[in-house]
Amino acid sequence: LISNWRVVALQYCVGFCHGTFSFPCPLGFCPNMVSTAGQDREDVGMPKSPGAPGDIILKDTYPEVRGLCVLKDLMPRTLDGQITMEKTPSYFVTREAPARISAMSKDTKLLVVVRDPVTRAVSDYTQTLSKRPDIPSFESLAFRNRSAGLVDRSWSAIQIGLYAEHLERWLRHFPARQMLFVSGERLVRDPAGELGRVQDFLGLKRIISDKHFYFNQTKGFPCLKKAEGSGRPHCLGKTKGRPHPEIDAQVLRQLRDFYRPFNRKFYQMTGHDFGWD
Repeated sequence: LISNWRVVALQYCVGFCHGTFSFPCPLGFCPNMVSTAGQDREDVGMPKSPGAPGDIILKDTYPEVRGLCVLKDLMPRTLDGQITMEKTPSYFVTREAPARISAMSKDTKLLVVVRDPVTRAVSDYTQTLSKRPDIPSFESLAFRNRSAGLVDRSWSAIQIGLYAEHLERWLRHFPARQMLFVSGERLVRDPAGELGRVQDFLGLKRIISDKHFYFNQTKGFPCLKKAEGSGRPHCLGKTKGRPHPEIDAQVLRQLRDFYRPFNRKFYQMTGHDFGWD
């Protein structure tokens, strides 16, 4: 039933929350939480890729009438009292997503994980660079006119970090009380503390604690001491935690100046200062 699908995770903190150390994995310790992460697509008669719920919601050919039925079939089976989590990074920045998710269930709770938009943009570029080493420099992509300080808002790595603009669309369809804004920086420094806030928000018993994590000095991120269904530690994959390319300090200052008014508006909208300025 749709009442069993209560949470959609909107994760935007590239390099950490887009990695395998994200909400579905640590929340797997909670008996009342079921995640679509790792679900065998063939169990529901769908190809392994694409075919995730997010793929359906975000398609231009989204079936408005059959959308809910299709998505319910993609969700894992749950018991009474369990909460199902589904995460798709592109939800937060896709214009159609708020209305479509609201039409399916206005009671959906939203987890929004954010990090410093400048660091996020550099991390985004680093990820792309690893796959396409011939792309232009970060500076040339980030600015329409570097000498004039004109930032190119159309570049996705920049546009994603305009959190206040994306949030305005979501607030037209969901009340702020159904959203929890999680700091990507604190999720690294204090994963148990931030996940404690998440468990409280979802009405889950606080099970995840410091004992479930250790810090991986090589990756620079926390790891789970024991992953779901495994006796081995669970850390970010080799594609995550890469060293960032060296970016001119003046470029970073210009980007911080650009994002400052957007960040401050985001702080006001969420009632929380993330300290990115």
